[in-house]
Amino acid sequence: MWIRPLSISLSPNTEKDDILLAFRFSKYKKGKAVKELEEQFKHYLGVRHAFAFNSGRTCLMAILDSLKIQGEVLLQAFTCNAAVNPIIWSGLKPVYVDCNENTFNMDMDDLKRKITLNSKAVIIQHTFGIPSEIPRENLILIEDCAHALGAEINGQKVGTFGKAAFFSFSRDKIISSVYGGMAVTNDDDLAEKIKKYQDNLKYPSYFWIFQQLFHPILMNLLILPTYRILGKYLLILFQWLRILSKAVHWKEKQGLRPNYFPRKMPNALAILALNQFKKLERLNNHRRDLARFYYNNLALEFPKINGKPVFLRVPIKHEQAHQIIKKAWKKNLLIGDWYTSPVAPNDTDLEKVQYVIGSCPKAEKLAKTTFNLPTNISLKDAKKIIKFLK
Repeated sequence: MWIRPLSISLSPNTEKDDILLAFRFSKYKKGKAVKELEEQFKHYLGVRHAFAFNSGRTCLMAILDSLKIQGEVLLQAFTCNAAVNPIIWSGLKPVYVDCNENTFNMDMDDLKRKITLNSKAVIIQHTFGIPSEIPRENLILIEDCAHALGAEINGQKVGTFGKAAFFSFSRDKIISSVYGGMAVTNDDDLAEKIKKYQDNLKYPSYFWIFQQLFHPILMNLLILPTYRILGKYLLILFQWLRILSKAVHWKEKQGLRPNYFPRKMPNALAILALNQFKKLERLNNHRRDLARFYYNNLALEFPKINGKPVFLRVPIKHEQAHQIIKKAWKKNLLIGDWYTSPVAPNDTDLEKVQYVIGSCPKAEKLAKTTFNLPTNISLKDAKKIIKFLK
């Protein structure tokens, strides 16, 4: 039994240099880091345009606003409300497509069935960093790469197949600045509109910025080291006192928009993201190594792989998934529960995010029979998880 948990999401990538950076800023809002991050992203992906925002949600809002479309946007169920709400906030209608039980990504046959004359765009989600099949339908293609920075299909990086794509730097993503994201496109006209959208936004408040900077500091120095005894209660207290932010605001669970979306990306968080971006290949190679280790040592039902994944998490199907999660948590092994609802978190009001129960039966089944393993831990700790599961 450990005091510090093996955690999949509380503060996944932060190392000593990331924590120190949270203490060192002088320019919290405006600075050079945002532009540098955008330039590095363009170079890495091989795209012409990249625009940083304070979240993946804002990125999607910027893309949808700039496309100037009206009607339906299709996206898969077995997703987070953070992928759905920007559609609703933009005055568009989300249409949920079922997912493939073997890949956890969109079911292309169900996509064809659900296209109507009002369908304008489709958002393809590369779930858990496993590349999705790319649809060929005559719709505007937007890639949701929130889980998948660095993943590839046939040697081409995800985020470069569609009209536009967005990435997330949230606390539990491939690279983390607690909040943050990037919208990318090769379309010059669309890029011009996204740039205008970005220019017209305000920066988040200093209070909001400090909330995010406190996250790697308090998590790593106080909450995680004492988690089983005191830390979990400190986390609740700090979030209640608003010293720390929550990954999902209560308003989002009701389909409502918190006032810190949409906003520009502040310089302080761009510095954190840049530091993580320098480690991207090392982090992703480690994730792939751990995924291979799980595959080789567990006789469980793993997903079918398309392309070259990055494995933000390793999902597993099991009829007793929820019981396994609960038993693991009791032992301080905080294995993942993405997603226990067709639109997560599980206390999201499905009616408010316009999901109809029964419309995506495969996604609903996966929500009851899936857990996921961390790839942000050491090999030694991964062995502990395998021992527990066996």
